[in-house]
Amino acid sequence: MSNRRKTGVRSAYRAEFLRSPAWFARRSRWFRKQDRVRRPLVCAACGGLATSAQLELHHLDYSGVRFVGGGWRAFERHDDLVPLHPYCHDLLHRLIDRDRVLAFHRSRRVASVIALERLRVKLQRQEDAS
Repeated sequence: MSNRRKTGVRSAYRAEFLRSPAWFARRSRWFRKQDRVRRPLVCAACGGLATSAQLELHHLDYSGVRFVGGGWRAFERHDDLVPLHPYCHDLLHRLIDRDRVLAFHRSRRVASVIALERLRVKLQRQEDAS
């Protein structure tokens, strides 16, 4: 098991699924649901307000991502997706990639939750220092 981002040869998930109509439709559904509950969109790491165009969605679990009948399908649960600014999303993956326990010895969900909490603390410290 590895939670690290694939380097070199890109994984089918990043190279295909994240460019598929299924993902763009799922992403749109996620943001529409947020609109219906009338909560402001915020980055889960830094807490900054954002628009849907300014946020990416991080997968806590890939079990809803499936290749079925020759095409990608997006069956992610709503709470399996976490909104992040692209910069914060990259920092989250760096934390997971650089920590052996998170990268290899925790489930994707647990590694993401732990890394996200660490990232929140680090970003808050930076904000407090400035």
